[in-house]
Amino acid sequence: MTADFKQIEQFLVAQQVRQNDIQLYRDLYSRFLKQKEQPLLWNEIQPPEEQRILDYPNLNEPSSLQAQGLLKKLAVCRLNGGLGTSMGCVGPKSAIEVRDGASFMDLAVTQIKVLNEKYQARVPLVLMNSQNTEQDTKKIIQKYAGDLQIHTFKQNWLPRLRRDSFMPMAKARFGEDSFYPPGHGDFYDSFPASGILDQLLQEGKEWIFIANSDNLGASIDLKILAYLEQSKCPFLMEVTPKTRADVKGGTLVQTPQNPLNLLEIAQVPKEHREEFKSVLKFKIFNTNNIWINLKALKTRLEQGKVTREVLTNSKTIQGFPVVQLETALGSAINWWADSKAIQVPRNRFLPVKKTDDLLLVQSNLFEIMDGVLVRHPGRQFSNLPLIRLGDCFRDYAAYQERFEQIPDLLDLDLLTVVGDVWFGREMELKGNVILVSQQGKLHLPRGTRLENQVLTGNIEIGEL
Repeated sequence: MTADFKQIEQFLVAQQVRQNDIQLYRDLYSRFLKQKEQPLLWNEIQPPEEQRILDYPNLNEPSSLQAQGLLKKLAVCRLNGGLGTSMGCVGPKSAIEVRDGASFMDLAVTQIKVLNEKYQARVPLVLMNSQNTEQDTKKIIQKYAGDLQIHTFKQNWLPRLRRDSFMPMAKARFGEDSFYPPGHGDFYDSFPASGILDQLLQEGKEWIFIANSDNLGASIDLKILAYLEQSKCPFLMEVTPKTRADVKGGTLVQTPQNPLNLLEIAQVPKEHREEFKSVLKFKIFNTNNIWINLKALKTRLEQGKVTREVLTNSKTIQGFPVVQLETALGSAINWWADSKAIQVPRNRFLPVKKTDDLLLVQSNLFEIMDGVLVRHPGRQFSNLPLIRLGDCFRDYAAYQERFEQIPDLLDLDLLTVVGDVWFGREMELKGNVILVSQQGKLHLPRGTRLENQVLTGNIEIGEL
């Protein structure tokens, strides 16, 4: 069921929504309706041709003098619209402490500051905030004043639609919950509208590197930047091999219309989703690390040919099923015939979505070098351990109090924790470790060593 946009527009006008926002939503809604009329033809979807995917090891390292020149042309954008709700936190996710007292934002700023100092560059940081993160972020970044040039702009704020009627939620009843930021693809609307695109071009910037604020593996890569400068590629997406943890992530495909298209699971018919998730057919996925030529972007936006696939995101808000119409940053890959993708090492994709991920990055599996997380050389295996923490660890505060100290995980393959388990100091976990507390608390005392063990308990074992 859908509603006529005239009804939606009348409703939004009555709620005093700005005309610019109504126009933006009209375009989004019309693309959504067009896609419903012309559904995806699964038999036309194929993995992309190999020559469209660059191989990272073939890139060359620029000289110090070349790097200095390249960095003068670069800006970095972090997608900073998310809250820490998935870990039970309040406020911008980028403010959460993730390693050695440093937050996501601290690490991102440190990365750029180190390069600026080393190469006498002035790479600025651009933050795309949402209505949810804008005010708090502006307060947070005050502590970096004088260290780094930081620009901020805000995503658009569009109405959620009730699933039963496809009419907007009433603000008088649902408050701010009736609106949402329409995905990171909104960058192409809100970034130029902010004036920052024109400002960067006036300052001589030619490239922008965009990444999620919670991806601790996303850093400025001089080899990629040197390739872009040499090839003049207008758009480059970093992809990496799929694992079982990534099967729902967006992948690149080719269609009769385009040699490179981003395909998200929300676009795939239900009967084909298992095929989409297969690592045999679709072997890579989008890290959302994106490099764009600013001049090419400006030209393309002025031409007005900037359609993006609309994704429908279903949620429940205050007990009501709703639909959010969103777009993806990577969907712009088909705007240019000479866009490319590059298969990068897995260490450039290190997102922290849940406390499971947080345990990995806080452990001795990683070290910090100039604000960048790097793998510990003592790890014998190229893959990271699979970690599954139970419901007791879901909230950040509960997670913190259950680890007196993060265990040694250097030789861990798998950790599964079920129930209320508490970890003491100087622990070491190796191989496959499964910990189950069926009732009450399972305390693991200081110095515990577990290797290829299943440990269950109803009582406290030792004292912390």
